[in-house]
Amino acid sequence: MSREVRDAALVLADGTVFEGEAIGAKPEGGIASGEVVFNTALTGYQEIVTDPSYAGQIITFTYPHIGNYGVTGLDDEAARPFCRGVIVRDLARRRSNWRATDDLDAFLRAHAVPGIAGIDTRRLTRHIREAGAIPGAFGTAAESDLRAAAAAEPGTDGVDLVATVTCAEPYTVGGGRWKVTAYDFGIKRSILDQLAAIATVTVVPASTPAAEVLATGPDGVFLSNGPGDPAMVPYAVESIRGLLGQVPVFGICLGHQLMAQALGGVTFKLPFGHHGGNHPVRNLATGTVEITSQNHNYCVDADSIANAELSHLNLNDHTVEGLRCTDIPAFSVQYHPEAGPGPHDARYLFSDFDRLIARVKGS
Repeated sequence: MSREVRDAALVLADGTVFEGEAIGAKPEGGIASGEVVFNTALTGYQEIVTDPSYAGQIITFTYPHIGNYGVTGLDDEAARPFCRGVIVRDLARRRSNWRATDDLDAFLRAHAVPGIAGIDTRRLTRHIREAGAIPGAFGTAAESDLRAAAAAEPGTDGVDLVATVTCAEPYTVGGGRWKVTAYDFGIKRSILDQLAAIATVTVVPASTPAAEVLATGPDGVFLSNGPGDPAMVPYAVESIRGLLGQVPVFGICLGHQLMAQALGGVTFKLPFGHHGGNHPVRNLATGTVEITSQNHNYCVDADSIANAELSHLNLNDHTVEGLRCTDIPAFSVQYHPEAGPGPHDARYLFSDFDRLIARVKGS
């Protein structure tokens, strides 16, 4: 069945205009807005769209052909997408994969995610690289209305986006030998799959106090990925301060940033963030280079933490990719070792967490 062609436009907050056609869901009033970022992964579009870390953002796919292998519920990273929309160059008209249960356009409509296709994503990506992540609006509304919506869009700065994606109540997954509490700042299912192999994991809301967690006697605590500015989640930083030194801690992405803040560190926003599955990172302990999956807009200041050592370094821009505490059992990485999607070079970090718990427990 052919798809209805609806002319649409993307307008950035600086007035730059791109013309295309609407795909996915029809946004209210014909306008969708958010912070526009780009992702350089060549595959894994469904995992990217359903990653809660994209809350408040519009995802530009730099790879030109998106949707060719369809979608399947097996690849969802969350119960639903939290992104504000997607931008693609060419949306596949036909899916071709034995795993597929539907096509990407139908998936976007089912989950109320609007999109725009036919965009010169190379031009848009170059613009974001020069201007930085930028608010924008797209849809079928008049250009003047899109321009006003883009100008009014606040982006992700100064907003507690974690509160919009965290679970409402605790739940448990897995059946491994350890008892691990995982803070849900926007946790991905592929992370839970990795943790479940080593532990029985109790996932708790982001606002859960440290005392409540410690009262359950966990063998370890995991700090998950999530969206937005770590400075907007002070309640989580306070909880982490109460956990550090009491129990082994492992953090990923936003969890890494929040752990750094709990240690007295400072975070800052990168110009256009790291989003993709091909970022080279050096493991400073072994000297090896790992190709990693990344999705973050903020970063830890390397000189702001006294009692932790730099464990991993980004080879593109030399930003902090990992920390290891020197006086307590805690470590964290900025990238995504679960690799959903992406290469599996760094999945050893879940085994490192397993060994850290075993060492502390003396078993």
